[in-house]
Amino acid sequence: YGFDASNRSAAIDIKRQPTLGMYQPDAIATYEVNGQQYIVTANEGDARDYDGYSEEDRVGDLVLDPSIFPDADFLQEDENLGRLNTTLANGDIDQDGMHEIIYSYGARSFSIWDENGNQVYDSGDEFEQKIAELDPDHFNSTNDDNDSFKNRSDDKGPEPEAVTIAVIDGEVYAFIGLERMGGIMVYNVSDPRAPYYVSYTNNRNFAVDAETNAAGDLGVEDLLFIAASDSPTGDPLLVSANEVSGTISLFGFSDATTTVSRSSSEEAKTDIYLEGLYPNPFTTHFN
Repeated sequence: YGFDASNRSAAIDIKRQPTLGMYQPDAIATYEVNGQQYIVTANEGDARDYDGYSEEDRVGDLVLDPSIFPDADFLQEDENLGRLNTTLANGDIDQDGMHEIIYSYGARSFSIWDENGNQVYDSGDEFEQKIAELDPDHFNSTNDDNDSFKNRSDDKGPEPEAVTIAVIDGEVYAFIGLERMGGIMVYNVSDPRAPYYVSYTNNRNFAVDAETNAAGDLGVEDLLFIAASDSPTGDPLLVSANEVSGTISLFGFSDATTTVSRSSSEEAKTDIYLEGLYPNPFTTHFN
């Protein structure tokens, strides 16, 4: 799949690179379809970087095997792969001091696996593609700076962090929280082998300083679904806990009919869309 690999290139540049992404999920959820269990992973990625040991390095600092990477000088420019965070623990297959494989942390996606560990679906580069379409001015921003366009492209992109599963009106949905860019991706996963994108909601205000309360939710860390039967309002709710802003937000749902172009014979489907509650934070009331 494609991804934007540099925080030094001027424009969004999602393309395939000679790299492999390590899934390294953060949150994991499960659900059942026709008696079969499926595992959903938010593929954030993370490096081992401690006082006594660190595997983290940048591609620009690797010695690349010229038989595998004849264009190493070009690849290792900062505008290409040079800034990409990689690992020293893997990739030097024959231990000759030269890397034959370049790895990146995380896959910038979410995946579905069957109960035997076989991958049946991966969202690939769709998160970055959707953000580039819906909010290009803040693409791959970090979560504590509202003027940080492409800041995380050399690391783990939007960083899928949180995931929870919900059944609403007979349809199964996955909600995936993006730790850095912020916001929640919604996918219909009723068919584990053919999920499809539904919506993206980001309760973040990029127009103000990220250190102010008006910035909204920064750093989605966890998501919790409250079914209608357990909800104080009688309607389902989605709760997000946000690490950087220290906020908790509740989202309701609205119905919207959309045509899903997965096959010509398929009819329009009704899906749910998140609606934010505001203001955040609030003192005496919220809408």
